[in-house]
Amino acid sequence: MQRANRTPERGFDRYDQRRLARALERAADIRLYRRLQAVFLVALGWAVREVARLTTARPWAVYSWVRRYLRTHEPESLRDTPRSGRPRAAPRITDARIVREWRRDPLRLGYNTTGWTVVLLAQHLGQTYDCPISARTLRRRLRRLGLRWKRPRYVYGTKDPHRAQKKGRLFAA
Repeated sequence: MQRANRTPERGFDRYDQRRLARALERAADIRLYRRLQAVFLVALGWAVREVARLTTARPWAVYSWVRRYLRTHEPESLRDTPRSGRPRAAPRITDARIVREWRRDPLRLGYNTTGWTVVLLAQHLGQTYDCPISARTLRRRLRRLGLRWKRPRYVYGTKDPHRAQKKGRLFAA
């Protein structure tokens, strides 16, 4: 391992090594740890190419992390910034609306069933709120809300009064 005589980025002060070492001990996120480790090694005097090879990062990324750190001299500046992420599918169908429709009886709404299926509920929500939602998306959101159901079990409401006659003497009791 070869050390460079000078760091490629000037601006490290005498407290940076200690500050970065403490942050390395506390880091729980692997991406933050990797960045802190790279900047720490550069602060110790390692060449950027060698640091990039050790941390399996690109040299331009190491340069970027060093510049980010040197702007504030705060290890937290190397943490990932929040990202917007993918837009939510069917934004008008909120969790409250899903729960409200889930609790309604589909038979009273004109459907020929006494219980919801995911496909039927997705179709109903799409028509009601004029916002299509796929069964897969609805299933994922139902799981996140903790809504579960079993398939209906078909049972008779009352026992057949002539059951003993039909089954014979063995079942008369």
